[in-house]
Amino acid sequence: METIYLHHPYKQEDVYQGHIVLALGFFDGVHRGHQAVIEAARKEANRLQLPLAVMTFNMAPRIMYQQIRPEEVTYLTTMVEKQRLMAQFGVDYLYVAQLTSAFSKLAPQDFVDQYMVGLHAQTVVAGFDYTYGKKDVANMSTLKQHSKERFQIIEVAQLAEADGKVGSTEIRQDLETGLLSHANEKLGYIYSLEGIVVHGEKRGRQMGFPTANLMIPSESLIPKEGVYVVEMLINGTMYQGVASIGTNITFGENRKRTVEIFLLDFHQEIYGEAVTVYWHQYLRPELKFDGMESLIAQMDDDAAQARAYLTAYSPYI
Repeated sequence: METIYLHHPYKQEDVYQGHIVLALGFFDGVHRGHQAVIEAARKEANRLQLPLAVMTFNMAPRIMYQQIRPEEVTYLTTMVEKQRLMAQFGVDYLYVAQLTSAFSKLAPQDFVDQYMVGLHAQTVVAGFDYTYGKKDVANMSTLKQHSKERFQIIEVAQLAEADGKVGSTEIRQDLETGLLSHANEKLGYIYSLEGIVVHGEKRGRQMGFPTANLMIPSESLIPKEGVYVVEMLINGTMYQGVASIGTNITFGENRKRTVEIFLLDFHQEIYGEAVTVYWHQYLRPELKFDGMESLIAQMDDDAAQARAYLTAYSPYI
């Protein structure tokens, strides 16, 4: 897959020159609803024997259009993770449009002319709720008028399940309330976070549970505080473990939140390593213990539960 960054107004020689099937959306999380859009576009691209392209943005559109501060927004997927997933789901070209003042001022017709027709789309595929401007004048119902019959349109219906709509907002709510299994089901894969291993207080080492403390990008959504079953990818090898998100309240109040990973059967120094943590199962909330012995007993139990869960685990994808 080739990633092409577009700065408005882009140069025609910077884009793929042949016809394409173009899928549109922000695709935060590349969840199962998004995968349905990509799958429909991939099927159409195969039928027409054309490349499949996806266009997304470098940041959440609400930062520009609702004037939200960037540091107030967290994402289910970083751009690197989004690229990996797009390639996995069969995308040939990923267009990343930079949201700027000039871009945001595009009228709906100009957006269609420049970013659908201009990218040589023979078919445009998007979800039922896709908009390309103010939603009352630039939605999937108005796209046919703006297309002027220059390309075909495929609208993908809403994906919903027993526990509600499959959407980025709903997945965020699941992660923030500890409903990790619901989030993973909607994603269609195991939620992950990338980070760098940094030095911590080394209390885990003193108790016989050395942990890897992670520095996570501020824009990444960290799940609810608590203890989780995880796997961690280090230099191409996956290791089983237990993660703790919280403030270590057993050791005092008003402490900074940390993300710590205890890896099972692992005895290496990995400071400075870039790692990926896969969040499998929520075990319990963060608890305050009376002393070290009760904390160690609970950690032994957490490790046993993690080992049992991951032994029986079957991948989503």
